[in-house]
Amino acid sequence: MKRILFVDDEKQILDGIRRLLSDQSDVWEMEFALGGEEALKICHASRFDVVVSDMRMPGMDGAMLLGHVRDLLPDAARLILSGYTDVDLATRAIPVAHRILAKPCDGNELQSTIESFCTLQDLFCTSDLRRVIGTIGELPSLSRPYMELARAAGDPTTSLSTVADIMGNDVAMIAKVLQLVNSGFFGLAQTVTSLKAAVAYLGLETIKDLALATDTFKVFTPAPGIAPSFYEDMQRHAQRTASIVGILPLPARLREVGIVAALLHDIGELVLACKLPHQFCAALELARTTECSQVQAEEQIFGTSHAEIGAYLLGLWSIDSQIVEAVAHHHRPDRIHHSSFDAPVAVYVADRLARELDGYPGNAGDALMESLGLSQQYSTLRQRAMELLN
Repeated sequence: MKRILFVDDEKQILDGIRRLLSDQSDVWEMEFALGGEEALKICHASRFDVVVSDMRMPGMDGAMLLGHVRDLLPDAARLILSGYTDVDLATRAIPVAHRILAKPCDGNELQSTIESFCTLQDLFCTSDLRRVIGTIGELPSLSRPYMELARAAGDPTTSLSTVADIMGNDVAMIAKVLQLVNSGFFGLAQTVTSLKAAVAYLGLETIKDLALATDTFKVFTPAPGIAPSFYEDMQRHAQRTASIVGILPLPARLREVGIVAALLHDIGELVLACKLPHQFCAALELARTTECSQVQAEEQIFGTSHAEIGAYLLGLWSIDSQIVEAVAHHHRPDRIHHSSFDAPVAVYVADRLARELDGYPGNAGDALMESLGLSQQYSTLRQRAMELLN
């Protein structure tokens, strides 16, 4: 049974949440804490799968509380409820909260958000890896985009298009901006899947606040054993994969989803390189010495792969579920049903073409290609990708 902790400094609000979610008492074990200090005492004594906190509370506010929860219970999903649209609050909350929901929040939205957290926990990651991923407030960025964004933030003539172009060159920035715009803080009616749309909606002032917040973007420093070029190589591959997605026969309504999924598809590698560098290096070495795939090596060492780890993090960050699905299955799209050429298939094909064109061996005649009727098209798609990238 999942254990959920709700925190607010007003008893009537906690009582209202208790009533709203009373029909979940047979599947969730719920506790209610009056204020941050009481919640922290409870967290010292018990474990929880999800912690839901109000933002503005006297003494210890929600951001401070969830910072402590991140240290005490790193495998717990963290959710903030806020009735204020203050960007400063958002930039304080984003490093410690996986999602932000605007108050007042109806019971259905709150219930579905908690359920999505629980589903992600059950689908993608072991509790050990959840504890590692749960410590992530930010992901490091490449030095060049980071410095370019910092300069742009201080330039009054900077355009939104320029900012979007800068962020589009960095996996961590893309993920973080999509997390913020889709967090619920802005109360958007639908999920934003386009980086340019996200930047346009947030506006220059919010982007500047993000760029200048030291806990939002940081420069990547490779750990011992991680190649200095690791992030640059990963970013280059992401850009090439996204470019190929753009020329694949993907329905127009899914094209932006596929492109963003391609940009983010290896974000799990960045998580492993930053948080578990020793084990990640061991996986890369195992793949090299045994000639198994990197995914197979990761599964031997971690019990899962960078695909599922990346999908779990993006899911926590409220990134669109179609993007999460494409990231999760980009190495093995045959694990899910496909009735057409969809985003997971597009990212799988583009990833394989990009690697093939970089000298990695490919296999154009696999069962998935056959089942989707793409075997005959593969050589044509390969030629188009080659012309595009060369």
